[in-house]
Amino acid sequence: MNLAVTILQVLCSLALVAIVMLQSGKSAGLSGAISGAADTFLSKNKAKSVDAKLAKMTKWVAILWVVLTLALCVL
Repeated sequence: MNLAVTILQVLCSLALVAIVMLQSGKSAGLSGAISGAADTFLSKNKAKSVDAKLAKMTKWVAILWVVLTLALCVL
């Protein structure tokens, strides 16, 4: 049981790293401040964008990782 939970935690850790690396940066830098990047099409439809889905997936995988870590402490 301990080995199975450990393997799941390692897989979850690798998935979490991959999901975070796939996300784009949140800061637009100086060019975004000058050009007004807040009015773009993607910012208006943020709930449907790939970055929003990745952010939601990051949250759930991180919660799963914490639960697996607590389960390993109990076992």
